[in-house]
Amino acid sequence: MERLPPGQRWISKPVVYDIVDSIPSWDMQSYRFELFGLVEKQLSFSYSELLELSSDEIIADFHCVTRWSVKDIHWRGVKTLRLLSMAKPLPEAKFVFVRSLEGYTTNMPVEYLEDGILATYMNGDILPKEHGFPLRLVVPRLYAWKSAKYVKSIELIANDQAGFWEQRGYNMRGDPWKEERYW
Repeated sequence: MERLPPGQRWISKPVVYDIVDSIPSWDMQSYRFELFGLVEKQLSFSYSELLELSSDEIIADFHCVTRWSVKDIHWRGVKTLRLLSMAKPLPEAKFVFVRSLEGYTTNMPVEYLEDGILATYMNGDILPKEHGFPLRLVVPRLYAWKSAKYVKSIELIANDQAGFWEQRGYNMRGDPWKEERYW
């Protein structure tokens, strides 16, 4: 399979986009990541607990809806499949709704988390603030707007719910191989 999705071009490093003009500083003493909703066991981790769990790694290309891609970004953190196995999703859990610290949200079917990672490191260093510190959801099979930065929670839900960009005309799925950019 061709490595570069249709309509994309390679660049050397990711371009930084945000929904806020200035990224706030987060209170890491009170920060908690939560996975909840239609699960048998709700999960909650402090940042230091996430760092202790950060033994999983993936190397993945990163594709932006604005038509650029970056090869081989090295992410380290906790694979989302590992967290799902800990939480034990209920059969009716079909979608996820991701919330971020600055107000961003996004959505996807739960199966897209099978090869994702909640990253605490990027290319060998603690995740830089502009790329999502303290926690970034990385979903390699979808456009980068689904790889939410500053993640505070993932909720498993029965019915799909449009997130920030989806409410503004972006595709509900965002598969770069199908060029699912906008409605």
